[in-house]
Amino acid sequence: MAPERKDFFSNPQDESDVMNAWHSFLGGGDRPVDTLRALVDASWQRSLEARVDPRMRSGPRPLAEGELYLLRERQRELLEASAPVMAHARDFLTETGTLMALADTRCTILNTEGDLPATAPPETIHLMPGATWSEGACGTNAIGTALAVGKPVQIHSAEHFCEGIKRWTCSATVMRHPLDGEVVGVLDVSGLSQTYNRQTLALVVTAASRIEARLAAAEMERRYRLLDRAMGRLSSGDGVVLFDRRGNVVRANEHAALAIRSADGEMELAQGRRRVPGFAVGQQGQLAAGLLPSWVKPEWIEPLIVDGKPLGTLLVVPRTPASGRRAGAGGTAAGAAPCSGMAADPFAAIVTMDAGMNAAIAKARQLARTRMPVLLQGETGVGKEEFARGIHGDSGGPFVALNCGGLSRELLASELFGYADGAFTGARKGGMLGKIEAADGGTLFLDEIGEMPLDMQPNLLRVLEQGEIYRLGENTPRRVNFRLVAATHRDLRQDIAAGRFRMDLFYRFAVTHLRIPALRERQGDVEVLAEHFLERFRRAQGQGPERITPDALRVLRSYPWPGNVRELRNLIEGLVLLCEEPSVTCAHLPHEFQAVHDAVQPGSCNPAGAMSMAEGEEDLIRRAIRASEGNLTLTARKLQIAKSTLYAKMHRYGLSRDDK
Repeated sequence: MAPERKDFFSNPQDESDVMNAWHSFLGGGDRPVDTLRALVDASWQRSLEARVDPRMRSGPRPLAEGELYLLRERQRELLEASAPVMAHARDFLTETGTLMALADTRCTILNTEGDLPATAPPETIHLMPGATWSEGACGTNAIGTALAVGKPVQIHSAEHFCEGIKRWTCSATVMRHPLDGEVVGVLDVSGLSQTYNRQTLALVVTAASRIEARLAAAEMERRYRLLDRAMGRLSSGDGVVLFDRRGNVVRANEHAALAIRSADGEMELAQGRRRVPGFAVGQQGQLAAGLLPSWVKPEWIEPLIVDGKPLGTLLVVPRTPASGRRAGAGGTAAGAAPCSGMAADPFAAIVTMDAGMNAAIAKARQLARTRMPVLLQGETGVGKEEFARGIHGDSGGPFVALNCGGLSRELLASELFGYADGAFTGARKGGMLGKIEAADGGTLFLDEIGEMPLDMQPNLLRVLEQGEIYRLGENTPRRVNFRLVAATHRDLRQDIAAGRFRMDLFYRFAVTHLRIPALRERQGDVEVLAEHFLERFRRAQGQGPERITPDALRVLRSYPWPGNVRELRNLIEGLVLLCEEPSVTCAHLPHEFQAVHDAVQPGSCNPAGAMSMAEGEEDLIRRAIRASEGNLTLTARKLQIAKSTLYAKMHRYGLSRDDK
């Protein structure tokens, strides 16, 4: 370990010996191997081979203003990701005699923050935006040497190759792209030699990791938008491969491999295996000329551009007749849409007349033709499980559902992953099959995934990435293959920002998302659903009212429905059981409904006047808090809404638990 540590950091105590070694090196003599670090020796060799003038007093002159502007525009992504880090450096490094420099992959400085003493301004050696500090231009220095070796580097005083730079000390590290690990830039902190601090290198590495994290977040957001944009195309009967803007394979549909082979082509389709430069898309949506595989026809390529910004590229290889799959006896071709009437519509049970709801169903139908993970978003009771079952459809395999809320950590872990025989006290003899294993070959629906404990989330992420599961108390992996549909009423992006949910897990299952409208947003659906449930439950019970009066329907339409469709269904079921008259009237509705209608006729439920929906909702929540004596958990239960939804509505109306 000692040689590695010695090679990693500079040692100011060796400065005199290093200077002697430099003179000996330039004179063609031997260098003392016990004082000169191998990293520095190798860099001096590269500098000599590049014919760098060891008597040079500064770096090359910076780019002209116009050239620097164009360079910064090309590196806008890196500059935006580094902006908070550089702003912090501005505050942290002021009056320290050091500055932070951000450079691209050619070692050209893009931005600097901090300051140096007036006696040694950075302009004297061109340590400023637009100047290039590669080893080939300036010899051994932290920026150029870090890029040359691809790791953190500290270069102090005499270790620099050029004489005019030996008054300086610098620490730098490379930054890598989060998806393919390619170097995207260099971060450096430099100052005069007296500012040397061994910990400066740790500061640089930490700051660089923050920039990489921001790059990762931005990249995952772009990938999410890319998948959402391409989702419909991936369900095509042709072979479709989706690339990100850097040419990395993001996803391929089930026909891609066969279609490519039929075109006499070859391509590694596994995600993250290799980059295909020919499919990298430029800032204007253009592809690099001459880099495409020879078997690819130009008309098969489609750049995906959203809001003027390129997100990626689609390769669509037409399926030839020979590449189509043969139908089995009496069956249809695998992957082909069934003929009309051959299979029931998995979304037929969803009753709606609302345009927004029908749009959500249409998107869900598209998703059902793929194997992509899906995130369903919507308030409690909107019907997320019905959508999940519809997306699963008749795809084969089991549909397994698990609600992640309301379970202890231990119980959720055993339900999700299963456990081995004797894994813990009270464990079932022979162990237990977990929900993930039970969903093998089918669909796993995880409702309220936002409630999953933070420390359990890496375990689920590993299952999704590796396709392997370990039962609790077992060391042997079990292979699983399932489609994940997750659901939540929470804003997971806010939870990520607050540290309550893992960003990598979110982007792993939120490949595409679908928002299900709340019942109060669905025009005309309250009436339709109320009458639907009335008929359904009356038929099941063999009794009950035959209609709902227009006045009662007006009250139902004005109610905010915090529990959404589930609340409406429960209400109608109760009315069918309790109402002994042929019609449901206002008098049969629970008391809270009398206070929340927005328009009633004189002589109906509330002749004294009307209240707005918002006023009614506020009054309803206020009375629920009063009835629960300030217990918000009980209040949320009475209102049939999530506690987080209750908090949000209380904030909206300025309510507190003391509003009794």
